[in-house]
Amino acid sequence: MNLTIREIAEVCGGELKAVESGCVVDASQAKYDELVSRKVSGVVLDSRRVTPGAVFVATVGERVDGHRFIGDVFAKGAAFVITENSPETVERECGVRTDSWGSYCLVENSLQALRELAEYYRGKLTIPVVGITGSVGKTSTKEFIAGVLAQKYRVLKTEGNFNNEIGVPLTLLRITEETEAAVVEMGISDFGEMHRLSKMARPDICVITNIGQCHLENLKTRDGILQAKSEIFDFMQPDGQVCLFGGDDKLITVEKVERNGRSFVPHFFGLGETDREEVYADEIVSRGLWGSDTVLHLADGSKFSVKVPLPGKHMVVNAAAAACVGGLLGLQPQQIREGIEKVTSVSGRSNLIQTDWGTLIDDCYNANPVSMKAALDLLALADTERTAILGDMFELGDNSDAMHASVGEYAVDCEIDRILCVGENSVHMYNAAVARRAAAGASKEHIGIWYFENIEMLMTALAEQKEALIPNGSTVLIKASHGMHFEKILSSIAPCF
Repeated sequence: MNLTIREIAEVCGGELKAVESGCVVDASQAKYDELVSRKVSGVVLDSRRVTPGAVFVATVGERVDGHRFIGDVFAKGAAFVITENSPETVERECGVRTDSWGSYCLVENSLQALRELAEYYRGKLTIPVVGITGSVGKTSTKEFIAGVLAQKYRVLKTEGNFNNEIGVPLTLLRITEETEAAVVEMGISDFGEMHRLSKMARPDICVITNIGQCHLENLKTRDGILQAKSEIFDFMQPDGQVCLFGGDDKLITVEKVERNGRSFVPHFFGLGETDREEVYADEIVSRGLWGSDTVLHLADGSKFSVKVPLPGKHMVVNAAAAACVGGLLGLQPQQIREGIEKVTSVSGRSNLIQTDWGTLIDDCYNANPVSMKAALDLLALADTERTAILGDMFELGDNSDAMHASVGEYAVDCEIDRILCVGENSVHMYNAAVARRAAAGASKEHIGIWYFENIEMLMTALAEQKEALIPNGSTVLIKASHGMHFEKILSSIAPCF
């Protein structure tokens, strides 16, 4: 990382200090030039990830005050600390001795300092940055794009769920001199957030996967979601590119993007449903839970067959998005094919877990009506008994009850054999599913739908009625919003089956 201690302090607008023989001194003095001219190795928020030469940003979180670990990070070899509190305050409130400190920058707000640092660092970079947003499919699309670009470039991509106003700056600050391209996932829940993320990331290529029904408590409507997601264009590079999913009824209305006196004509990708799609997939043959075979058509008129290794049509769309971005960044068709075929699933997102008992579809990271229905489409591909364990979807606003009900009806329409609804909001999912199946003629004894108020009640039922709820050889989908903590269900039942 090509940043010095002095440079960081100047960007953060704080006071450059150091502790010498137990006393705080002004490190901006000339005699400390050698110290503050040192280059740092990286920037972290988690004290456990500190390595020699790193910068530790001390923040006050909901559960932990990072200032408590300042002594520990200096002992690990941290070069510098960004802090909201002075050594005297930290010693008084957290018990960290002043003489355990090294050089530091005292700022008013550590997280704001982190964002300013990331924005400054991004401005020094010359590599292409791909920014990805959308209501669903961001992470899978990120994996496809990163996989394709890796056939030509050394790629850095967002780790895990680091896609917010903390995760994005940390991702940008992980870019090193060896990095040749970066793929940055960008998630929001309110207006203005994407504007701030775009200001840091300044993407060369902006990708929007779709406009679904999520975060409606703040964004209210799909038009509101489109407006908020479109803030990704606010700080796009002057010679940037825009890639949009042509199968989305909101995105396809975008004729051009006007920003900062410039006009950008979007590139569309998809399944060949509109004549605006430059990159599209057709001749799709499902291989069930093990992916699809398809033919990809590129913007230059070339086409090739490819095996998309992850299941569902939405994964074929993600592959088309990767082909669109790959083409813009100079990859050849063979490189694009190889990148797509090497993609693997991510834990919590349509991740298939094969056991002696059956198959689990781990999709418990997050949920909204669009992603719920896509996951049910995926489960419907299984040629075994099918069980869906579905939980509450959060942040849906005034129409939450109806949206839960629509998922329950959809699960029945997908001919899912057993539907287990969990959580306070999911009672509407349950009631709608029962009504739908009863209307189709199912008797009360063979309705195949259960309701549980919470995870604990579900776990008890699984322990007592495992064969009735999940027969041997079944395929099971596990999906809910992250706040439902369905990963507990996964970690509990996976070893048992």
